[in-house]
Amino acid sequence: MERTAIYPGSFDPVTNGHIDIITRGLKIFDKIIVTILENPAKQVLFTVPERISMLQEVLQKFERVEIASYDGLLVDFAVQRNAQAILRGMRAVSDFEYEFQMALMNRKLNRNIQTVFLMTGLRWIFTSSSIIKEASQFGGDIQSMVPSVVYKRLIEKYNSKKRK
Repeated sequence: MERTAIYPGSFDPVTNGHIDIITRGLKIFDKIIVTILENPAKQVLFTVPERISMLQEVLQKFERVEIASYDGLLVDFAVQRNAQAILRGMRAVSDFEYEFQMALMNRKLNRNIQTVFLMTGLRWIFTSSSIIKEASQFGGDIQSMVPSVVYKRLIEKYNSKKRK
């Protein structure tokens, strides 16, 4: 049986920390479905199609990775895609309480779907999409924290917002 994990997130935008989790997750799972969870309550910079496009470009070298989006319960999506696990990255203790609550809720909703936590590589422990966007918005050098396509799209996005 193929071991499949769902790696959910906003990926607004995808960072090198996300890539680290995917790379290491592929050592555990046969397939990872990187899934953009659509959350209408969350303020995003990039549209879902823009995020999918960036993920496709960044992840094209990974043969066992699929990209999807979903706007329902994560455990329902996992069942639909025959996934046995949800893969989550943890940066610091501050992530633990939220991630633990989500894992317990998912387990309550479906005991057959396991949550697997990977600690983010030390190099990326301070990196988050929110911090990247904020630094980029004010001209900070975030080039080493994101794939080159993401860096270019962030520059384009913030330059077009300045022109408005």
